[in-house]
Amino acid sequence: MDADKNFLVGVFEDEDVLINGVTSIRQSGVKIHEVYSPFPVHGLDEVLGYKRSRLPIAAFMFGITGTSLALFTQIWMLGYDWPMIIGGKNFASLPPFVPVTFEFTVLLAALGMVGTFMIASDLKPYKWPRQFDLRSTDDKHIMAIDLALNKGKSKAEIASILKAAGASEVNEKNFE
Repeated sequence: MDADKNFLVGVFEDEDVLINGVTSIRQSGVKIHEVYSPFPVHGLDEVLGYKRSRLPIAAFMFGITGTSLALFTQIWMLGYDWPMIIGGKNFASLPPFVPVTFEFTVLLAALGMVGTFMIASDLKPYKWPRQFDLRSTDDKHIMAIDLALNKGKSKAEIASILKAAGASEVNEKNFE
């Protein structure tokens, strides 16, 4: 990412106006950087053109890894490395392994999903988040448009498109 970024920020009052505004802005050829909302807006990700998340696939892969590791470890330790006959049962009997296997599957899936989400979202402990408008955490919907991605249109043209789409105000934000 570039250190110097210029954005136009559109402030929307209502989620219905925001949904219609995203549709009209995308149809006009303007590329939207991101939309920030104080609460989830149903259908916003479809209108923005986001693809379905692959986080469930990662969760499944981490869960299978947890199941495999738990079963392998228990079977190896109790069946081959240090076999003990307890109550006349087999060395590697599966029913007693179920609780530990389940818990390790859930643990590895949860920790793996958290790590995958943080990597995919570019969340780092040393990275300061960009705050386009403080009202995005209270009651306003914020649409950020990266001017570097929209070279064919001027600032004034994009600002007029935002106003026509229903933005109550348009501001310029610069991150250095």
